[in-house]
Amino acid sequence: MQEKIVITGMGTVNPLGLNVKETWDNLVAGVSGVAPITLFDSSPLQVHIAAEVKNFKPENFMDAKEARRRDRFEQFAVASAKEALAQSGLQITEENAPRIGVIISSAIGGLQSLQDAILTNHTEGPRRVSPFLIPMLMANGGAGMVAIEFGIKGPCFSVASACASGSDGIGTALMMLRTGMIDAAVTGAAETTITSTGVAAFDRVGAMSRHNDNYSMTPQPFDKNRDGLVMGEGGAVLVLERESDAKARGATIFAELAGYGATADAYHVTAPHEHGQGGAAAIRMALSSAQANIDEVGYISAHGTGTLLNDQAETRAVKSAFGDLAYKIPISSTKSMTGHMMGATGALEAIFCVQAIREGILPPTIHYETPDPECDLDYIPNKAREAKISLAISNAFGFGGHNAVLAVRKYA
Repeated sequence: MQEKIVITGMGTVNPLGLNVKETWDNLVAGVSGVAPITLFDSSPLQVHIAAEVKNFKPENFMDAKEARRRDRFEQFAVASAKEALAQSGLQITEENAPRIGVIISSAIGGLQSLQDAILTNHTEGPRRVSPFLIPMLMANGGAGMVAIEFGIKGPCFSVASACASGSDGIGTALMMLRTGMIDAAVTGAAETTITSTGVAAFDRVGAMSRHNDNYSMTPQPFDKNRDGLVMGEGGAVLVLERESDAKARGATIFAELAGYGATADAYHVTAPHEHGQGGAAAIRMALSSAQANIDEVGYISAHGTGTLLNDQAETRAVKSAFGDLAYKIPISSTKSMTGHMMGATGALEAIFCVQAIREGILPPTIHYETPDPECDLDYIPNKAREAKISLAISNAFGFGGHNAVLAVRKYA
């Protein structure tokens, strides 16, 4: 029997808060993080809203000089890791540092830094391009900066699988722990795509909500009148350990990371397979990895972007994986509040699964008004729900047909 891999620390900065407690309190209260864009002048665009991280001051989490040399997504990664490591109580020493892994993922990396450098090169010439550009834009920069900040010397890398990146990274850490490659992992993701280029690009794909004047009611996952996603940003990090190691040092164990599944649709560069075949297969794989039956699942944290194709495909995936039981499992899309944090979204939603199990509260899908006949499951509309659950799964489905599912179990 394989040893349990447990979660001993969690940290986040995101549109609902600068730590786990603030975030969770706002989440269960149904607070929306969506507001007009302030990070840049959006007037030339057709989208003027996003879910930005508010009141974030990087110097509160790291050296101010060093912060200026880091892209915003790297700052989020370090801030999230700092909270997670502090909560876990895991001390990094010369002896254990080579046995601890850092897997901090990002789908895109330092998009703002790249965009700024291109403009600088064009208007002021190459000599004005920052010598720190490469470490600021590379997608593995968050992982590298976390390793440097805390002196962690084990495997260190980033997974890039679009909006499944965070979940795939955490799943990779789980497998590395199970095989004995590492003794602990600092794992999660960070993303900052709220730039003029990022918003314009996703809007051109047809994925973005344009409810600029009525932004307090968007996005609307699974609702018949949904018109697309709202871009979010942030970071989320977990500390994972083997159960025996966590117990030996007297750590508080919050939950067990019980399973992971990953598949590819091999269907389309942006659209999910319409029948949700890949998503259903990833769910089955995660439950098999967790040695769990479908009737044990008490909550599904949906990918739930608020786009027509995603919401319908995910609903079909859940029905395929669970059969008639799908109608009895509460599901919610927390992206209705946080926006879509792209590569970081799965990592944050893994934290929400832990909190749902610990607190006995399932977060809602806000902005839900008009049922879609094609999306006819229980989406926990508008208000959080009390429920004692022992197993939750988190779905993350990304452009390119990437499907990743994590299973989180109550620790006992």
